[in-house]
Amino acid sequence: MPQRVFALPRQESLFPPAVLNPFVQEVQLTTADKIRLLLVGSVLVPLRVLCLTVLLVLSWPLAAIATLCGPTKGTRQPIKGWRRCLGHAVVSCAGRAFFFFMGFRMTVKGKRVSSKEAPILAVAPHSSFFDGIVCVIAGLPSTVSRSENLATPVFGRFLRCLQPVLVSRLDPDSRKNTILEIERRATSCGEWPQAPLYLEYQCSQCCSDIQTDTRDILLLTLSQLYTNVEVEFLPPHVPTEEEKQLPSLFANRVRDTMATALGVPVTDHTYEDCRLMISAGELTLPMEAGLVEFTKISRKLNLKWDNIKKELEGFAAIANESKGGRIGIEEFAKFLKLPISPALNELFTLFDRNGDGTVDFREYVIGLTVLCRPANTKGTIQMLFKLFDVDDDGRITQEEFTSLLRSSLGVPDLDVTKLFQDIDADGSGKITYTEFEDFALKHPEYGKLFTTYLELQRHHALHSGDTDPAAAPPTNTVSPEAEDSASDKKED
Repeated sequence: MPQRVFALPRQESLFPPAVLNPFVQEVQLTTADKIRLLLVGSVLVPLRVLCLTVLLVLSWPLAAIATLCGPTKGTRQPIKGWRRCLGHAVVSCAGRAFFFFMGFRMTVKGKRVSSKEAPILAVAPHSSFFDGIVCVIAGLPSTVSRSENLATPVFGRFLRCLQPVLVSRLDPDSRKNTILEIERRATSCGEWPQAPLYLEYQCSQCCSDIQTDTRDILLLTLSQLYTNVEVEFLPPHVPTEEEKQLPSLFANRVRDTMATALGVPVTDHTYEDCRLMISAGELTLPMEAGLVEFTKISRKLNLKWDNIKKELEGFAAIANESKGGRIGIEEFAKFLKLPISPALNELFTLFDRNGDGTVDFREYVIGLTVLCRPANTKGTIQMLFKLFDVDDDGRITQEEFTSLLRSSLGVPDLDVTKLFQDIDADGSGKITYTEFEDFALKHPEYGKLFTTYLELQRHHALHSGDTDPAAAPPTNTVSPEAEDSASDKKED
């Protein structure tokens, strides 16, 4: 049977990101680097720890006085009077001294504008707790911080002086409340200072860019002679009328402006990707396997967190035996309990969006959602059941099931006993329509596999001239050419 040869159009908005894992930056220290850090650190670390300890002992009581009897879970009004003056003076002086003793050398570019002209402060990229240096340089703006940080020993008092907008990852309403609070402060006519900028660490072993244990970051940073930090204030981005009507457009353009200034690519990875990354590790997959750009995928394909988490579990069941958390054609065939055939090869090709011969979790989710589920309609399931039910008695025997599969896949000695048993839920030896439908809905890959087979049969009939194309079995399939139109129904 001739294989169809055609291009597989791919929607550009679903292309993989330029950076597959933006949450981790691997930095390998050479033997010379380790020796240098050991020699320099043996002198610098004790000296810097002593200086920082003295600094905290002197400044913490003043920060405690400035925030005495103040709210511990946020406030509706900015601190005023002597408390504001004392708190800002303590955090500003202590902050600059802290980063000086840590070995940070700061360079400021651009011009900072007033909070009335640019009320929102956007800072990127967020690398570590050292990013607090921005607060010192930008005039102590209101920050967005986790609510748990207020309870941090010693440093929690300094954070209270800034009166941050608090975010709780345990509160389902936290995101909405955070947005409302930021909006309230941004429209306060200058009561809460903020302005747009970005920061960049410049160091060959920049410890603050490494996702590792906090103690390791601190120790490695203390062991360096210095760490250069460049902070650039970008011109304010004034929203257009279109952006005022569509805030997401405004956010994306601000993000693009900052990424261009930094010279880095933009991705749609979010906190949910971190959760998926952790889940992938728990499922013994490489942690990077869980990264799908959750915001983009969920928006375009109308998927929720629970849906994608469930798909990850299904993917793990296939990919655990392979190396690198990717599925090859062999693992794909083994999971479906079927041999490699033209129909299976074509289905795998549809999943393999970048044509590298493997399918990662991102491609798997897109394939199931865009290709398999649209093809796995009730009409398709009914049609396939009738194809298997040769004697039209409403039940499929193992002989009928095996006969059609052997014929369609071209494998005369095919053993599908295990697959038949999986579908035959009650173990009666015959598959009812209810059992067939239930299995098909849970495993949409099979529906797409068989409609792909029927499409191949139709293609063969059209090109051989032996069969009337109109007599070819009806199909209910989403062809590769239709993928874009199916995806386009989901707005970017």
